[in-house]
This record gives sequence, C-alpha cells and structure tokens, in this order.
Amino acid sequence: MPYAKRFDAVLFDLDGTLIETAPDLCGALNHTLAQAGRAGVQLDQVRHMIGDGARVMLRLGLEATGENPTEADIEQWFDVLLDYYWHHVAEQSYAFPGALPAVENLRSAGLKTAVCTNKPVAMSNRLFEQLDIAHLFDAVLGGDSLAVRKPDAGHILGTLEAIDVAPERAVMIGDSANDLNAARNAGIPVVLVTFGYTTVPVQELGADALIDHFDQLLPALSGLS
Repeated sequence: MPYAKRFDAVLFDLDGTLIETAPDLCGALNHTLAQAGRAGVQLDQVRHMIGDGARVMLRLGLEATGENPTEADIEQWFDVLLDYYWHHVAEQSYAFPGALPAVENLRSAGLKTAVCTNKPVAMSNRLFEQLDIAHLFDAVLGGDSLAVRKPDAGHILGTLEAIDVAPERAVMIGDSANDLNAARNAGIPVVLVTFGYTTVPVQELGADALIDHFDQLLPALSGLS
C-alpha cells in the first residue's frame, strides 16, 4: 500500500464527492422557491448551484426563476431554506458507490480521514448522523467552522490542524475548482471525482488525478506516492 507510506490523512469534500446530496438540496430549494411564488428548478440545474454554500444556491435558484433577487430577498428566504433542509437533510441523500468502503480501507491502513466542506458544520454533522457514518471521520469542518472557507488554504490547514497532520502528509479529494484551488493554496495534492457538482469540467481543472468511481481512489493515491 504505497499510499500509506506517502500519506497520513485524506481530506474529503462532502457534497458531490462523498455524498449525493443534490436531491435533498433540490427539494429544499424548490420548497423555498414555491414559498417565494417562483417556479421550481430541475435536479440537473441544482447540481451546478452547489458548492459555495446554501446562500449562493438560493441566489442562483432565485435568479433562474425570475427577477434577480436583492439581498433583502435572500435574507427573507434563507432561513426558510435552511429550516426545510434541516428536517429533510437525508431523505434522498446517499454515499456515492464505493465511497464508504474506500474510507474504511484508508482507516484500516492507519490513515486519518476528515471532511472539509463549505456546508455548515451543524448540517454536515446532522447528515452524517442520519446516514450513520459520523464514526468514519476524525473531524468535520464546515464552511462556518473557521473565519475562512474553501478555496482559502486556511480551511484545509485548519482541518489538518484539527487532526494533527502536517500538510505534506495529506491529500484532498473533491469535485470542483473550490476543492482544487484550496488544495493548491495549501500546497497539498488533489484528486477530483468526475461525477460531482461543478460548473467547470473537472478534466479542465488540472488535478493530480481524476477518478470515475471510488474503486479507483486507492490506486490513484498510490500513483501519487
């Protein structure tokens, strides 16, 4: 297992990387849009609205269904979105195929695993608890855990500090430019999945490796070492 000699920790993005959360996020967004008197959006649209937090997703949803929202509009509907999502966070969400076995194999090999996501930390923890996978991660840092968030290097560095692992001994797994840029800014290698949520094709982002399925993760990590 060459990756176990090269790395002490693997950091994961959440939405679109570990977990298929788009169906529940789409449900929360469409509930909110209906309350605002707007038409709904399609699941494929929502996949391109995720990654910069719920507030940005709400703004993009409002922009896609009518007049561009004001900040007052976003503030008016933001709590509606969060409240609905809180109560429906794991109704249709699930781990991507092979994701959990890959995490378990990494931990069995002695590596630490942690989550670095722009999703609010309370929402992330609630999702993991409802999916019964919280025990698979040594730390979860959300977009509101620190003063900065991805793509700022501080988000990754803060996550590594929480698990006491040096940057040169870590790798980031993600699905978007935010993940890649955060990893680059922190000076750690990055593997991107091709099935996640991104506005720019991952093939154009310049990751150290790409995987189409989590069965390819451990070989990819060994390739990096």
